[in-house]
Amino acid sequence: MKVVFLEEVEGTARTGDVKNVSGGFARNYLLPRKLAAPATPHYIDVATQKATKEARRQGKLDEDAQRLAPQVEGKEITIEVRVGDQNKMFGSVTARDVAEKLIEVTKIDLEHRQVDLKQPIREIGDHNVKVKLTRNVVANVVVHILPIGGIAAAEEAAAAAAKAQAQAPADSNEGESELEASAEGDATDFETEESDEEEIAGVEGE
Repeated sequence: MKVVFLEEVEGTARTGDVKNVSGGFARNYLLPRKLAAPATPHYIDVATQKATKEARRQGKLDEDAQRLAPQVEGKEITIEVRVGDQNKMFGSVTARDVAEKLIEVTKIDLEHRQVDLKQPIREIGDHNVKVKLTRNVVANVVVHILPIGGIAAAEEAAAAAAKAQAQAPADSNEGESELEASAEGDATDFETEESDEEEIAGVEGE
């Protein structure tokens, strides 16, 4: 079925586009929601006017975004996260987290939908992220994901934990050695006492 799109349908068409679509898609989705209409001269004219108006609006948005782009392009932000063994993150960093940090740093109002993250960040390190100021204006930022307190603090904590774990068996062995030494000492004392008693008995017998 040939239709003209009255609104943009992301991933399918923009306002004013004329396309052939399946009848079911048109009848069950596009037409009831007034996203498209049959491609008659009347509806094509309506869609063309809407497309012209949308293009002017988009041009104004792009113009404003171009002025803001230098404040975002190349910006580096740092987000600290909790980590466990081997600097493995607890949880993840989402587009909303990145947007909130960018707003804090740039003072520019952004929505999390403008942060182009295919999936949340789950690894410590540096990540290049695209920010869509508009559909036509994109800025690139660097997101540094660090453990709370920094890499050095995390490594120091990990080293301390490893050291404590390594010392635990050694301390246990030392305790056992002390017990063994004590037992040996008691046995020696007992043997000495027996020897003394035998000598005394020998003297008395004489």
